[in-house]
Amino acid sequence: MPGPETSHQPPAERAARGKAARSDAPRSSHAQFAPHPKRPDPVELIEAQSQARLPELVPIRYGRMLESPFRFYRGAAAIMAGDLAETPRTGITAQCCGDAHLLNFRLLASPERRLMFDINDFDETLPGPWEWDVKRLAASLAIAGRANGYTELERADIVRATVRSYREAMRGFAGMRDLDVWYARIDADRLQALAARKLGARGRRRMTRTLAKARTRDNLRAYGKLTRLIDGKRRIAPDLPLITPIDDLLPGRERDSVEAQIRGLIERYGRSLQSDRRHLLQQYRLVDTARKVVGVGSVGTRCWVILMLGRDDDDPLLLQAKEADLSVLAPHAGASEYDNQGQRVVSGQRLMQAASDIFLGWERVTGLDGRQRDFYVRQLHDWKAIAEPELMVPRGMRAFGEICGATLARAHARSGDRIAIAAYLGRSDVFDRALTEFSESYADQNERDHQALADAVRAGRVGAESG
Repeated sequence: MPGPETSHQPPAERAARGKAARSDAPRSSHAQFAPHPKRPDPVELIEAQSQARLPELVPIRYGRMLESPFRFYRGAAAIMAGDLAETPRTGITAQCCGDAHLLNFRLLASPERRLMFDINDFDETLPGPWEWDVKRLAASLAIAGRANGYTELERADIVRATVRSYREAMRGFAGMRDLDVWYARIDADRLQALAARKLGARGRRRMTRTLAKARTRDNLRAYGKLTRLIDGKRRIAPDLPLITPIDDLLPGRERDSVEAQIRGLIERYGRSLQSDRRHLLQQYRLVDTARKVVGVGSVGTRCWVILMLGRDDDDPLLLQAKEADLSVLAPHAGASEYDNQGQRVVSGQRLMQAASDIFLGWERVTGLDGRQRDFYVRQLHDWKAIAEPELMVPRGMRAFGEICGATLARAHARSGDRIAIAAYLGRSDVFDRALTEFSESYADQNERDHQALADAVRAGRVGAESG
């Protein structure tokens, strides 16, 4: 990523660097996608990821990926990372999300209790070519559009509008002062204004309902939904196999060992927080723990829901401790500067998000098998709301894509050379049209990969569990 020697260069020199990158990677060249002749078998890549995961949960991952090409795409970040590594590179880097598909953009709460729209998933974050994130976002919209039965022209309009939004937002950030870029964010008021302009009265009403619903999805709602009183004590309720309380997961002695490890994780991870937030964490006591199955691509990684109570039983804090492994970008973009993969996730999130969870931190633990594993910790629920693309009409998905494009540009502008990126993209729609073509080609490839997994399950090569 750009260091002081780059960011201190005059803007004209940085812009010239961006325009010069067109020689090595013409903007129109990003339209090209064809699988590399030595492209690995996609099922082998998925199986290789599964080797380090909990074997009893791996069939759930495959079952979720089988549900549709879009679900498969959500779990196939490693496959796409390898494909992107073979595409043209600008040579300009930024902190990448690594998995910037449309469902990883959502509503969440800032520490000041303001509702914001931002990127939310950073398991794969790593410095890398900024264009990889844009391509993953663009392709996700094409794939979601296919799932909804949109025409090719409708999908092209959505992807083109999304990439144009990224390009125009980056151009705006290129002309801003550094502090103004750092403070930029999309809050609830701006979302409502965008909905009114893009979607009209009906869209504005829908946005108002969505924002109001998001504010109800907080710690207290999660507490009421996920816990119950057992023998007069508050415990996490089972929902097998997706939520398994530690009492149901392990026998007595092993349970005590794991509980002690988690207690130590929470105590030590506090050192990665700001001192005032560490002080707040120390006011809570650990009450119960459960293993949780999360997402699509993350299924099988170790993830714990941790119930803590403060002043009394009406003062809950629900944390999620999630295992962090090497980024899928690492084999293609280089290793992280951080030895701890949890720290990699947290540092990337803090750099890309406009404002991050006050309890976001990391730690390393040694498991019962003697292996060290890295974790990052955050609140389980904090005013979060996720999009439902299957309910969107083309006009709505286009508006959503535009917000995602602008949000991704802001995240890249914080860490990358925004002036060089903006100069590379320019004023014309060459890059927009190129990624529209790329997205359709990659959607074709994604459907072939989804079919390969279905064939592998049908042949008994891998097992899949639905639900």
